[in-house]
Amino acid sequence: MELQLALDLVNIPEAIKLVREVEKSIDVVEIGTPVIINEGLRAVKEMKEAFPKLTVLADLKIMDAGGYEVMKASEAGADIITVLGATDDATIIGAVEEAKKHGTKILVDMINVKDIKKRTYEIDALGVDYICVHTGYDLQAVGENSFEQLQIIKRIVKNAKTAVAGGIKLKTLPEVIQAEPDLVIVGGGITGQEDKKDVAAQMQRLVKQGLVSQG
Repeated sequence: MELQLALDLVNIPEAIKLVREVEKSIDVVEIGTPVIINEGLRAVKEMKEAFPKLTVLADLKIMDAGGYEVMKASEAGADIITVLGATDDATIIGAVEEAKKHGTKILVDMINVKDIKKRTYEIDALGVDYICVHTGYDLQAVGENSFEQLQIIKRIVKNAKTAVAGGIKLKTLPEVIQAEPDLVIVGGGITGQEDKKDVAAQMQRLVKQGLVSQG
């Protein structure tokens, strides 16, 4: 089980400063979609250069031209790249094929997928590395969370690893860990806290304890 920090509302210098605070407690750093929209793939490149030992995820949310976009993100230094589960199989297959050429990984984000069960079966057969349940900002605002969906995909996947994102905080983390995802993605639960270093360290301890209890 690994802890991923999602950076959504920062520029490149702020992102690097923030990661410096918490780098000992995180396994993966995510360059969020808003950062990539504002800064481009340069954000991925600069983060990987600043933290070569961290796994860097580029949250491109690819919906089309899977192969090309994965190629560009891989060239920028991304280790994991996101594709939307709501896209067609051809886009996912193209992304997976390109990722294999570069030694990068594909995470399929199930945000706004209506039939989670059916789509998980389909995507799990396409050779992706992670399937992620994700409650977006807008749905979090009306009280939805990803935990139930995580339990659904955990029962289905046979090939891919599982990930969960959306509104995870220190107090809700134990509930998430019980469902045993491979990747726990936290944004504001760390970045919005006053003592980011301490909260990230506490989260990493819980994640690693969860790993020990599974073992």
